[in-house]
Amino acid sequence: MRHPRIIIAGIGLAAVAAVGGVIGATAGGSTASTASPARTTAPAVPGTAAATVHTAQATVGGKSETILVNAHGQPLYFYRPDTATRSLVTGGLAQLWPPLTSAAPTATGLSGRLSVLNDAHGQQVAYNGHLLYAFASDRAGQVTGQGFQNFFVATPGLAPIASSPTQGGTVPAASPGGLGY
Repeated sequence: MRHPRIIIAGIGLAAVAAVGGVIGATAGGSTASTASPARTTAPAVPGTAAATVHTAQATVGGKSETILVNAHGQPLYFYRPDTATRSLVTGGLAQLWPPLTSAAPTATGLSGRLSVLNDAHGQQVAYNGHLLYAFASDRAGQVTGQGFQNFFVATPGLAPIASSPTQGGTVPAASPGGLGY
């Protein structure tokens, strides 16, 4: 008589393990098919130790342009209401537009000034005084946030804004063809 009980107990344990696996996956595991695009974040943007900013070609508003991208090729944006010394991107907006942070950013192919501002996001990277952000819905080579919520694609020709951030110092841009991506 013990044999049927062992089978039933084994089936019960398998069911509990299966339910536990589903609960674990939806609580932060690898169920990408159920993730909402608005809740995904750009890989390696927030909290990176060293962010690389370089240029790439992308279609923006129907025209091919040279834009700034992060180390993963994801387009970088600036937020028009920001100042050179303060990010106005907070809360849910910061989740949708994660700031580019780095203690030691590097630049490849840029003629402008790359700097770091110590702010609420940590050490946020700025280009010519404009704080940089990614858009959670973008992927490498894909620009979907242009003009959305007052964010605009950063380009190498982005004019400096007054009072560029100096906390944390300035990182000189590398010459074109310098460091690898």
